Amino acid sequence: MRGHRLLTTVFAAIIAATPWPALAADDRAPADFDAYVDNVRKTFDVPGIAVAVVKDGEVVLAKGYGVRDVESGQPVGADTLFAIASNTKAFTAASLSMLADEGKLKMDDRVIDHLPWFQMSDPYVTREMRIRDLLAHRSGLSLGAGDLLYWPTTTYNNREVAERLRHVPLKGGFRERYAYDNILFGVAQLVVEAASGMPYEQFLRTRIFAPLGMEHTRYNSDRLQPGDDVATGYAKADFSKLQPAPRMTWSNVAGAGGLYSSVNDLSKWVRAQLDGGVISGEGDDAKRLFSEQRQREMWSVLTPIPVPKPAVPELAAAMPNFAGYGEGWNLTDYRGHKLVWHTGGWPGMVSRITLVPELKLGVIVLTNQEVGAAYNAVTMRALDDGLGLPQTDWTAAYAAALAKSRGKADESWQKHLAARNAKSKPSLPLSTYAGTYRDPWYGDVVVAMEQGKPVMRFSRTADLVGTLEHWQHDTFIVRWHQRWLNADAFVDFDLDEDGKIVGATMKAVSPLTDFSFDFQDLDLRRVETTATK
Repeated sequence: MRGHRLLTTVFAAIIAATPWPALAADDRAPADFDAYVDNVRKTFDVPGIAVAVVKDGEVVLAKGYGVRDVESGQPVGADTLFAIASNTKAFTAASLSMLADEGKLKMDDRVIDHLPWFQMSDPYVTREMRIRDLLAHRSGLSLGAGDLLYWPTTTYNNREVAERLRHVPLKGGFRERYAYDNILFGVAQLVVEAASGMPYEQFLRTRIFAPLGMEHTRYNSDRLQPGDDVATGYAKADFSKLQPAPRMTWSNVAGAGGLYSSVNDLSKWVRAQLDGGVISGEGDDAKRLFSEQRQREMWSVLTPIPVPKPAVPELAAAMPNFAGYGEGWNLTDYRGHKLVWHTGGWPGMVSRITLVPELKLGVIVLTNQEVGAAYNAVTMRALDDGLGLPQTDWTAAYAAALAKSRGKADESWQKHLAARNAKSKPSLPLSTYAGTYRDPWYGDVVVAMEQGKPVMRFSRTADLVGTLEHWQHDTFIVRWHQRWLNADAFVDFDLDEDGKIVGATMKAVSPLTDFSFDFQDLDLRRVETTATK
């Protein structure tokens, strides 16, 4: 996130690798692993990375590389907190599984059995949506649909975000195909609350964090405490200049991506996952988070995902034979071994957690820069070491994929420039475009003249404020004042037959813009009043 932000993960000199299991207790990383991670940091301009490896129930590596904050130079450590974003989804799935084990719900219960007010935009989908469906990205919503209700931080609360789903359009058939969403995990959070009788934060803290000893993990950035060892996130403003990204909260959809954690704490979570949900003990005396049956179901494919071709030839070795999504987990394979994994994206931070159940191997990579190539390169190297495979230059492979994606973005911009009629003028005086534009699910977007220029403001989102620059005819580009957003968008005003502005549509300018900026789903209709909704 941003929602599984930067869903740019590509599914995923030969030197003999040193497998993790064979390492001595006092020096558990391969001799060149530290140098490898530091090279990844430098190649992808990442200030800090934290890595942990769990093997056969032991944490064989947990350490930081680089700095958690560029200005202070404070180092990253194994206890440094990062926003783990969509890696939170597995905690939400586990919470529901625990309640299912206790008989407080069934995964095939209808959502409306627990949340009678719940509605999708289609009555059939509303009636047939099951709890399991909330976790599987197969609802018919389009990629990232509804994310603007909470991203960037909005004033809506969790219930309001979920209630507005009834206006978010479906773009596909129910259970027809995979399309990643975040908003339904916010609904899942509300199901946890309804079935458990306690706030989601309390459930996580008392039922998962405390039993596992995850004492440093925080529920959203607004729960960070003075003195916490927490990383600063960094983004490349305008896709070029590294700068700090502001710390945000997703308290209104925390079940999709709200948690902050460290590799030390997450090692405890990963160990429980690899142990089949067992926290301590053996056999009938084992203390569990969830049952083996529930884990099998969480790790079983509910929604098949088409396997794409490698972005570049250098990534051919990472191409899986199958891909799918279970309950809060991605499911693929690598070199004949099943992988259970997820990624997360947040303002200035992206991460990946990967499990190889057959080998009881887990890899955690947390970073404080928005580039998925870094966590992929580190993860793949750790997997190769864990599997005892020859090493591949994953850094170069993912650098090639990143360069290709940026090249495509440049090509897209050049096509826009070539098609533009730069001599064209707006149909109407600039002040005429000012007004309130209302979308059924988001609410109001206001355009007002400020110092002689039209400025767009999303009424519920403090960071979405930008100046409208004329592009051609009645199309403008909104340049957000917060440049780290990297989300400038075309704004196309609609005129009726009498030349009156009746509405507007939007679309991100760059294909590199995060999918959570789902501007394309907005249907902005002009209203007479300037009062916000």
